[in-house]
Amino acid sequence: MRDNSVKQQLQDGGISVGTMVFEFNSTGIARLAAHAGADFVIFDQEHSGWSTDTIRGLIATARAADLIPLVRVPTARYHLMAPVLDVGAMGLMVPMVETGEQAQLIADSGRYPPVGRRGAAFGVAHDDYAGGDIVPKMESANREMLLIAQIETATGVENVEAIAAVEGIDVLWIGHFDLTNSLGIPGQFDHPDYLEAVVKVLSACVKHGKAAGIMANSVADARLALERGFRILAYGGDLWLYQSALAEGLRAIRARE
Repeated sequence: MRDNSVKQQLQDGGISVGTMVFEFNSTGIARLAAHAGADFVIFDQEHSGWSTDTIRGLIATARAADLIPLVRVPTARYHLMAPVLDVGAMGLMVPMVETGEQAQLIADSGRYPPVGRRGAAFGVAHDDYAGGDIVPKMESANREMLLIAQIETATGVENVEAIAAVEGIDVLWIGHFDLTNSLGIPGQFDHPDYLEAVVKVLSACVKHGKAAGIMANSVADARLALERGFRILAYGGDLWLYQSALAEGLRAIRARE
């Protein structure tokens, strides 16, 4: 497997900033993100309805760019995680992780034996169709794979210590809208219950040597997240960034009328 610069940055105590893609199934989207300076792009399957075939094309073009392609799968099921790894994803984001057992399934599904149970296929997309000894390939893949567990329910927060303790999970990522929904305070990101949950996740990350992640929809939100201790951020998503930039430009043009 190729070197995963995002995972290395996080292991070295640094930060990594990328973006998410929900809407634009384009051969250029990853290269646009790379030239903009993104460290990674997360292609979403949870809310986009994209199939593995769609993800295959997006990852193929992403692997030609200088950034790390990640995929958010719909849920923690092996048959949903394994295909996107085989087509070349260098990491997985899994939503609604609520128990240590679920986190262990993710860790096992994303890594080859002896540390996991990922099924073996070589000379395919994930190893660039190359031949060679499979043992170093598996060792490299296990070392470079980035596995992200999303904490976005009250149950996930309650069990965050057990989730964070699972070897192989690299990032605990707060799904902020879903978490406020689960807490009964939709969209109230300054509510004490939400802020307390954030502190619990951040504390578990520090205790167990994980990085904390979150999506930031503005520069101000991103800076606040970094101040709080988050180390991996997705700056917006393609559709919202496009809409915001377009709206800003149109308002500026019409202001001359």
